[in-house]
Amino acid sequence: MHSNNVAITLGHGSLRHKIDTYFTNVGLGVNPYGLRRARMAEIIRLEMKSDAQLARMGLTRDQILPHVFEDLLTG
Repeated sequence: MHSNNVAITLGHGSLRHKIDTYFTNVGLGVNPYGLRRARMAEIIRLEMKSDAQLARMGLTRDQILPHVFEDLLTG
C-alpha cells in the first residue's frame, strides 16, 4: 500500500513549518495547506539539489519558496 505520509525535515525544522513561515512573512493570509500540497513535489525536487545546482539555476536555497510560489505574489 502506498502512503503519502512522509516526514521531511530540513535542519531543525520541518518543510511544512518552513512553508507556513514563508506565507506568514509575505503576509499572505491564507491557509497554505492546499497550496503546499499542490506544489510539494516541486519544493522537494529543488530542496534535494545541491547549492551548486541551485546556483546554476540562478537560485539560492532561501529563494526556493519564493520561486515556487512566485505566481501568487506577482500582479
